[in-house]
Amino acid sequence: MLSKEIVEGYETEISYQKHMIENLGRWLSLFLLISSIGIVWLYFFYQTSIFLQAIGYFLLFLGIFGMSIFGYGIYKGKKNLQTIIFHFEQKIKYANTSKDRMLKN
Repeated sequence: MLSKEIVEGYETEISYQKHMIENLGRWLSLFLLISSIGIVWLYFFYQTSIFLQAIGYFLLFLGIFGMSIFGYGIYKGKKNLQTIIFHFEQKIKYANTSKDRMLKN
């Protein structure tokens, strides 16, 4: 049987990882907003000033870059979370089968 500390450690780590993935999702939303502002900025100041147009392009590319970075972080975080859950389930399964073997003997 798994010790209580190991189970609590895995549960704490899983909840922490889920919380961090939610935080990355918030950052992704922020960069989506930044790129949207850049698109709107480009739409309204398309032929008025090259400086204002450059700001729009900068916001657009900053938003796209941020979304790609944080999107990749969310992808890798979810993959890591699945790995942690898989290892935890394997430990539980192994502990239960070894417990059953001990009861049979």
